[in-house]
Amino acid sequence: MTTPILLSSAAFIIIIGLFLFRAMPAIQAYCTYRGRRLVRCPETQQTETVDVSARKAASTAFWGDRTLRLDRCSRWPERQACGQECLQQIETDPDNCLVWNIVSHWYEGQNCALCHKRFGRLRHLDHSPALMDADRRTTEWKGFRSKDLPGIFSTYRPVCWDCHVMETFRREHPELVVHRNRSSQSHV
Repeated sequence: MTTPILLSSAAFIIIIGLFLFRAMPAIQAYCTYRGRRLVRCPETQQTETVDVSARKAASTAFWGDRTLRLDRCSRWPERQACGQECLQQIETDPDNCLVWNIVSHWYEGQNCALCHKRFGRLRHLDHSPALMDADRRTTEWKGFRSKDLPGIFSTYRPVCWDCHVMETFRREHPELVVHRNRSSQSHV
């Protein structure tokens, strides 16, 4: 190999190395700050739903000075010019304000109100479990506004996906459901 080719190869490797060195914090910032979150609004002291601009956090982390900004808030557009002081809560504990983690922690270890199957840790690719109100009406947890979930968790009961589908079918198609008394069934 000639010296110019060797030098340009070394320079190329150094540039790639520097790029990867800067890309790692950017990827970490993007993964940390994506997703819907629940925060307590410093102005109203109410629970609000926010989305952090994960792309902005990643791009600023790439250049060495990570900056967080809100992408969405349940109080916008009326209060879009707020100081975004709620971001301090997210910076302090980014995992525990993530809606998915709040929901997963609530379900984990509880039993389905209908079949009594125990819930484990929720996984993103599984069917979403549901919640059952006092009238036995089931709704997927994703059907509620995120900011209402903490209050809903105190009054609703957890229901697995299978029981939710069964109860929804019973409610929507009662003419197709046959009710049998288990004690009167004969065993052959």
